[in-house]
This record gives sequence, structure tokens and C-alpha cells, in this order.
Amino acid sequence: MKLMKSPIGIFDSGYGGLTILKSIQNLLPNYDCLYLGDNARAPYGTRSFEVINRYTTEAVNYLFEKNCPIVILACNTSSAKALRNIQINLLPNKFPQKKVLGVIRPTTEDIGSFTKSGYVGVMATPGTVVSNSYPMEIANFSPKVNVVQQSCPMWVPLVENNTFMEEGGQYYIKKYIDELLEKEPRIDTLILACTHYPILKESIIKYLPSSVMVFDQGDLVAKKLTNYFKRHPIVNDHLSKDGKIEILTTEKSEKFDQHLDLFYDSNYTSKTVQIN
Repeated sequence: MKLMKSPIGIFDSGYGGLTILKSIQNLLPNYDCLYLGDNARAPYGTRSFEVINRYTTEAVNYLFEKNCPIVILACNTSSAKALRNIQINLLPNKFPQKKVLGVIRPTTEDIGSFTKSGYVGVMATPGTVVSNSYPMEIANFSPKVNVVQQSCPMWVPLVENNTFMEEGGQYYIKKYIDELLEKEPRIDTLILACTHYPILKESIIKYLPSSVMVFDQGDLVAKKLTNYFKRHPIVNDHLSKDGKIEILTTEKSEKFDQHLDLFYDSNYTSKTVQIN
């Protein structure tokens, strides 16, 4: 019987996961990917735990119906609040052969090996900061590392409105970095714990001491995914490798495509779908 091969599913509540898609494609260019952005119901960060679980589960179900053998939750809110429920309840009961991975664990697993001072900064959305997911995960792998979080409520709007290079945008980029370093000047390693933030990386670096290393999720997640496929050859064998990319959104595709080039510089266009 011929093995059916299908794409990697990548889900985000909006645009930010496109930075994860870009990193995966850069590192694994032959792999097919199916991206789904739930833009019609974004942002997720202000939603209740129950709603985030329901929305994320609906999206995962949709990608499974599209035959994706593995889905990456390229969304920190979904990874923090829905991943565990999906892995414990949905997969064993309905999809025992499928896999769902988040972005928080691969971002935090090795971060302790990079810091020399023992102080790691985390720039994140208010919802991710409140969840405490990053301090808890880092403590699991590097219990001696001190984690200092900084909420950056204006950064996602700056990216989505493409105003981050304006004077007001630069003000808020510098403001949150200054607030973080004021809390702990010994920070020498910084995690950009939101998939929107790589768009701001050049500006962020500009306002940091040169001694601070900056890590964005895309590169870390893509490297961990490569290792995952080496360790799980059965999953890898189920993946199609024709270098095809398909981008889906629950928003009107015309509206989605207005932002597409900012996150994912390409000639691709999106297609509107309904997932609920």
C-alpha cells in the first residue's frame, strides 16, 4: 500500500506564525507546508481559556482534515493555553497517529546554555506574560536561570499597522526595552516570545547593549523541528516534500494579503476558508 504523504500544518491566530513558516521553509525548503491563520477571530490573547481551547481545537481539527500528520501551533497563546489539552485529550481519543507541537518548549529548552550572567529576558504579549509559561518552562530545563518578563502591549499593533519605523513606533520599542533592563541590567540573553516580534528585531537590537544576544522563535522552532524529524522518522516519512506552500485564512483573503509581504516576503496569495 502506497504511503499517503501530506504537508506540515502550521496554525496561528493571525499573521505572526508566518515568521515561523518562513524559518521552517528556510531550513527545510523541500517540505510542503499548509498555513492557517484564524484572523477573523484574532487576537487570541484577550480571549478566555475556554475560548482559546475551542478555537485552537477547531483549527487543529481542520488541518487534520486536510491530512496534515503534524501541526505546529505557531501561536504563543495557543501553545500556552490549549496545547496540553489537545495532547492529553484530543490526540489519544480521536487522532492517535497525529502530532501537535507548540512553540514555547523549543524556544526554552536550550536557552539556559546561552546566558553567561544567568539572567534571561522575555519580551511578550500581556497574555503570555500573565500565563507565566516562559518562566515555568525555562525553570524545567535551566532551574538556575533567572527569568525577567516584559509585557509589550503596543508591539503587535505596531507590526500589524506597519508603523514601527515611525517616531512613535520607535518610542514604544525603546520604552519596553528600557523597562526590562531597568528591572534587571544583568540580562545578557533575550527571547522575543511572540511571532510578530522578529519584524522588529533590527530596531530591538539597536536599543540593546551589544552584549545582549537576541533569539526569535522562528529559528529556534525550525531547528528543533529538524531534530524532531530525525528522531521521529515515521512522522517524517508521512510528509510530502515538493516545496509547496499554501496559505489559508479565516479573514477575507484580500485583507490578509495586504499584510502578507510584511511577514512573509513572497509571491504567494491566501485563500479564505471557514473552520467552525
